[in-house]
Amino acid sequence: MTQIALLAPAAVSAAALAGAGVMARARQRATRRAAAAEERLAACEEHARTTEAGLALSLHRSEEHGRTVGARLARSEADAQDARERVRTLLAEIGHLAEHRLPAAALALTHPTAPVPALLEPGRVGEDAELALKAVIDASCAAVLGERDRVDAAARATMRGATSKIQTLLYQVQSLVQQLQHDNDDPRLLEVDFRNEVALRRIQTVAVLCEAWPGLARTDSPLAEVIAGALSRVPGYPRIKVANHLREPRLAVVARAAEPLAVAVAELLANATAYSHPDTEVPVTLQQGGRGALVVIDDSGIGMDEDQLRRARRLLAGPPKVLLTELGNPPKAGFAVAGGLARQYGFTCHIEPSPYGGMRTIIRVPAALVTVVDSEQTLSILAPQPVRAGTAGSAATAAPGERATPVLAAVPEPDADGLPSRRRRRPQHQQPAVDDLPEPPAGRTPEEAAARWHALQQGTGSGRAAVAGTAPTPVPNEGADQ
Repeated sequence: MTQIALLAPAAVSAAALAGAGVMARARQRATRRAAAAEERLAACEEHARTTEAGLALSLHRSEEHGRTVGARLARSEADAQDARERVRTLLAEIGHLAEHRLPAAALALTHPTAPVPALLEPGRVGEDAELALKAVIDASCAAVLGERDRVDAAARATMRGATSKIQTLLYQVQSLVQQLQHDNDDPRLLEVDFRNEVALRRIQTVAVLCEAWPGLARTDSPLAEVIAGALSRVPGYPRIKVANHLREPRLAVVARAAEPLAVAVAELLANATAYSHPDTEVPVTLQQGGRGALVVIDDSGIGMDEDQLRRARRLLAGPPKVLLTELGNPPKAGFAVAGGLARQYGFTCHIEPSPYGGMRTIIRVPAALVTVVDSEQTLSILAPQPVRAGTAGSAATAAPGERATPVLAAVPEPDADGLPSRRRRRPQHQQPAVDDLPEPPAGRTPEEAAARWHALQQGTGSGRAAVAGTAPTPVPNEGADQ
């Protein structure tokens, strides 16, 4: 029992120790669990903080995206509005193109000074659209030019064929009138002959304008006689006074250029008489230089403004192409014909204001187109005689029966250096006028009538072939075309 009593405390102690160990282990486990819980709590708190930061960032990004979407939407609306404005502007430009720009561009093809309207709102429709609109104008102008050239070529061909037939008929009429003049002395035949000459000049003008041959072959012809022949084709010829200052009376124009020069001078003389007062004279001066000859035509007419003068100079310069539609309605072809002949045959034409108040036209015949005819060739008595010292007035060509008035003038002569100098010349007796020829008796034979008209026929026939033409009786002024 005593042993039992002694063992009981020991057992209790051992149990206490065991319980203490269990408790210690339980505390350790609880401590570890508490530490783990704290770690988990800290992790949760960190995760919460991370989540909160992520949510804030996501919210910020969402807000930024919303603002970006709003800006894009605003830009889209602005772009749509701008596109609608561009479409409206483009439609307005297309209407403006059709109604104003295309017609003005077509007009500018024949009138270079005509303005072509610009875009209504430059820069509003975009560079591509502007280039497309310009391409439309260019393509339309090219089409108009092509069609215009085709129509003009067809019109020229038609007129060329018609003028050829009419010209042939007029030459036949001319030959018949010549025969009648040899057989009769009716003055009315002179008027018929002259009107036929004027008609021939008109037809020649149309033929040359249509790029045809002038229609008359000549030999080398004295310049003074070429001018006399041109004068005989012009209404109002009595007003034309020719002063011949040629040093060489037999100075001539080579065969190939004689008739073209006569046609050009006739057109310019017709302009001078038509655009000046009927009571004024039209002085024509023939000058001989070291490099050819000059024909100077003055008038005291109405003159020209700057635009008209520029146009006249352009036409007289002989542009490669002159459309029939450029000559107006009714056509004014004189300058175009003179310029075309000048370019084709090698002489030149220039126009400027005249000291007489109107216009001065200068025709320069270069040395390549002049020659000297043989002394055996008879000169026409109707050609203007050279101006000599000891005379007064102008030795001008006039109609048959108009005696040239002697003049006193100094004629330029070249010195040793080729520059013009002056020397006096003795008077030269004037040829008798047609009215000074003896009047045959009444009841004359055809041979006598032919003898009476011999002087006139010499000038007329020569002017149509190798020598100059005649000057017929006055008829009303029929005007001229520039």
